[in-house]
Amino acid sequence: MSNPEVPQKPEKIYLPRTSESETLKKIRHTTSHVMAMAVQKLFPGTQVTIGPWIENGFYYDFDKPEPFTEQDLKTIKKEMIKIINRKLPVIREEVSREEAERRIKNINEPYKLEILAGLEDPISIYHLGDQWWDLCAGPHLENTKEINPKAMELESVAGAYWRGDATKAQLQRIYGTAWETPEQLVEHKRRKEEALKRDHRKLGKELGLFLFADVVGPGLPLWTPKGTVLRSVLEDFLKQEQLKRGYLPVVTPHIARVDLFKISGHWQKYKEDMFPMMAEDEQSAAAEQGFVLKPMNCPFHIQIYKNELRSYRELPMRLAEFGTVYRYEQSGELGGLTRVRGFTVDDSHLFVAPEQLDAEFLSVVDLILSVFKSLQLKNFKARLSFRDPTLDKYIGSDEAWENAQGAIRRAVETLGMNYFEGIGEAAFYGPKLDFIFSDALDREWQLGTVQVDYNLPERFDLEYVAEDNTRKRPVMIHRAPFGSLERLIGILIEEYAGDFPFWLAPVQARLLPVSDEQFDFAKGIAQIMRSRGVRVEVDTSNDRLPKLIRNAEKAKIPVMGVVGAKEVESNSLSIRTRLAGEESKDLGPISVAEVLEKMEKAIANRENF
Repeated sequence: MSNPEVPQKPEKIYLPRTSESETLKKIRHTTSHVMAMAVQKLFPGTQVTIGPWIENGFYYDFDKPEPFTEQDLKTIKKEMIKIINRKLPVIREEVSREEAERRIKNINEPYKLEILAGLEDPISIYHLGDQWWDLCAGPHLENTKEINPKAMELESVAGAYWRGDATKAQLQRIYGTAWETPEQLVEHKRRKEEALKRDHRKLGKELGLFLFADVVGPGLPLWTPKGTVLRSVLEDFLKQEQLKRGYLPVVTPHIARVDLFKISGHWQKYKEDMFPMMAEDEQSAAAEQGFVLKPMNCPFHIQIYKNELRSYRELPMRLAEFGTVYRYEQSGELGGLTRVRGFTVDDSHLFVAPEQLDAEFLSVVDLILSVFKSLQLKNFKARLSFRDPTLDKYIGSDEAWENAQGAIRRAVETLGMNYFEGIGEAAFYGPKLDFIFSDALDREWQLGTVQVDYNLPERFDLEYVAEDNTRKRPVMIHRAPFGSLERLIGILIEEYAGDFPFWLAPVQARLLPVSDEQFDFAKGIAQIMRSRGVRVEVDTSNDRLPKLIRNAEKAKIPVMGVVGAKEVESNSLSIRTRLAGEESKDLGPISVAEVLEKMEKAIANRENF
């Protein structure tokens, strides 16, 4: 029998993603149609475009001259409830392309004509009773009465370009969410509020880690001293792990001739995501003779490998670089550190003999898993990102793709990993094993990736001298345990809520002198700590002790050392520690020697103090 005096933890409410639930797909698809119907009734003349479900809800894009307001959203929701309560049947109808075109012209909605042109037969229309209809493939509920009005919400309005093209009409996108139960909606709202508290853009500014400047440009972060320390700690950590495993460091330029990327295929397959070419004159531009900012590091590492004829004895060759790359992301897709235009990849390219592929791939995965363990990232799954054979965006033969995909599948099955397949998620030159991490709010992020590539060695005519003295083609493995420093740091800020583990914190300790008489002692101890590799600062603000402590807690300093007259006399520090989400804990006076020993041990073992 449970003790009634002991409060029971509330049962965690599971919030499935839309892609995981056919019921949610129907609810959200139908609710989006109800929203669009309500908008067109309240705001006659508004044009409806597309309205798909997304993982936590749905949206619809509208062409309306005046912007939607917060009050408009409330009014729209009230109208939606009226529609739901009318218990309208949701009716699917198949029509000919000609009939669909005739109906669209009758209601004068040109966006629908463009949508119709891209649809394959059969053309399906969904009706809400006899009141409203739209082109749609479904699925839907059978009746609006199946929507729970207390389990839906309209959340925000954002700008969106038609077809995602900045040269086309700007639309207004209304985001909404809908769930099976009101309890799920409450939990969804709670997580959204928590996400705002953890937002890395907000915390990054409060903690003084990075900033963006309009005069520099969107998607181009500037790193402050504290943020740079954080980057450096992560870099040094991975560099040390790589050196232990036989990786060779290299450095490559930020730009290269277009010709390099024509050989790799980036210019043909990835050009839209690259910054425009820099040419000396119009004639050079017309002949595509110029330089581009690199979108990836692999062609450069290939040149280092190719610089001399390699022997089988040199393989596997593991070239590693923290290489900054540049991709021309659309401005509407940028988001803090998780989607930027210039970012640093913890990139490595391994050149292996075919018979070494499986063992080397497993070794790479082992490195990635050890990195995740050190960063306390536990909740992840593996995605086998394979090609979609129906698309023409890939290079290379079917045989090369089958070999590469087979190697990835063997690896995850050997390791017994939790995995799923992502058809169409492959890079244009090869399949990938992507690690999808779920954070404290059950949001998913892609972090580390490993790719098997038979195609670039072919395109660049890479060779090595085999044991029988013949020339053979190596296989390439592309890998990045972090993915990119920028995205990783953004995710870590939100996962830890800014409370970094002791070994990773930009400032690991702050000494708090009670009065001016203790400043010199505190500064002397700080100097000793720095000589032992501890990142420490002294608060010289001369505030009263309670405020010194509050300021250190607000700055999320893991260890605070109070220095008063007794501490100076006994050569000790009164230590207060704090862990993520917890109040600081008073450990009392500890000798300076013991504090230094505990700090050095925590740093060496990547533990908390």
